[in-house]
Amino acid sequence: MTRTSLAAEPQTDENVLSVSQLTTQLKSVVESTFSSIWVAGEISNFSRPQSGHCYFTLKDDHAQLRAVIWRGTSSKLKFDIHDGLEVVCRGHLDVYPPRGSYQLVVEQLQPQGIGALELALRKLREKLGKEGLFDAQRKQPLPSFPRRIGIVTSPTGAAIRDFLEVLRRRWQGVEVLVFPVRVQGDGAASEIAEGIRLANRVAPPLDVLVVGRGGGSLEDLWCFNEETVVRAIADSRLPTISAVGHEIDVTLADLAADVRALTPSEAAERVVPSAHDVGELMRGLQTRLQNSFQQKATALRGRIEAVASRPVFSRPLDNVHNLSRQIDDLAARHHTAANLGLRDHGNRLAAIGGKLDALSPLGVLGRGYSITHDLATQKLIVASRQLKKGQQIHTRFGQGSVISTVESIE
Repeated sequence: MTRTSLAAEPQTDENVLSVSQLTTQLKSVVESTFSSIWVAGEISNFSRPQSGHCYFTLKDDHAQLRAVIWRGTSSKLKFDIHDGLEVVCRGHLDVYPPRGSYQLVVEQLQPQGIGALELALRKLREKLGKEGLFDAQRKQPLPSFPRRIGIVTSPTGAAIRDFLEVLRRRWQGVEVLVFPVRVQGDGAASEIAEGIRLANRVAPPLDVLVVGRGGGSLEDLWCFNEETVVRAIADSRLPTISAVGHEIDVTLADLAADVRALTPSEAAERVVPSAHDVGELMRGLQTRLQNSFQQKATALRGRIEAVASRPVFSRPLDNVHNLSRQIDDLAARHHTAANLGLRDHGNRLAAIGGKLDALSPLGVLGRGYSITHDLATQKLIVASRQLKKGQQIHTRFGQGSVISTVESIE
């Protein structure tokens, strides 16, 4: 049976390390071994002091790791960091000798299940949507026949060539002003926003404005999701078409613009009409107008012919002759009626005259009678008692009269 001693071997000054020496060795090993690693976990204990650095703990169900994001890196993040966010980090391990601890220095951070850019896009869209920048009532209609068109894009890209080619093919006589900007990379968003504002200040004013570029990845198109570009489009007094990327790419600029075009080529189709289509429309309108005039002319000709066929126009003197005959008939009837009326009145007067003659005292006198009146009072004397001696009386005969004085009464 062998007995083993657990007593430590005696130490010498050569193999004894100080804390600093051990920590330095650990720092060298750790930092060289884990110079670039990916770590997934949940953020907790997040803090951001005034320095701008971000401190938090990255944890899972069984362990935790302290982490830091320096200010230069955190300022480039497109989303907000908060406790409970599941993330994937890329960075390197760093040993901090004063505390004898290590931490993950994060150089790249993205949420799990959704990319950082997608998350940033979602948050900005929600923010600007609450402000009403995407509301339908803000949209302006495009002019039917623009004369001056502005386009904010790269002067060397395929987008401007496609736009101008389609524009030339569809419609002539328009003036195009190109506002050259970068459409990708750092500083592109500010250039695009300034190009939009400059287009709104051009004199004489533009009729419509196009903002766009060709397709690309979300990162390539990100400048059209920047808040400064979206607000510049929303504030534009010009009707604005957003023509960014291909059909599957929808940017915030598309939502803020008055009209979204799937490509720059489609933007040219939306901004100007087709000369061929307009020509067909004009020819159709001309045909309809001619047909309408012909129909109205035919209807008016029929009405004129119907009116002209009336006797009053075909034989205008017939009415004059008819009226003359009516006047003659009326005159004859009037003459006959007048004669009949006069004769009837004459007969009636003769009858009345006969009656008057029969009743007239003159008629009685004519038959041998006489009438006597008191000469002074003109009273009719009908009895001798009305007389007195010496009274003057007037006696009228059938022919002539006599004045006498009463000498005796019987």
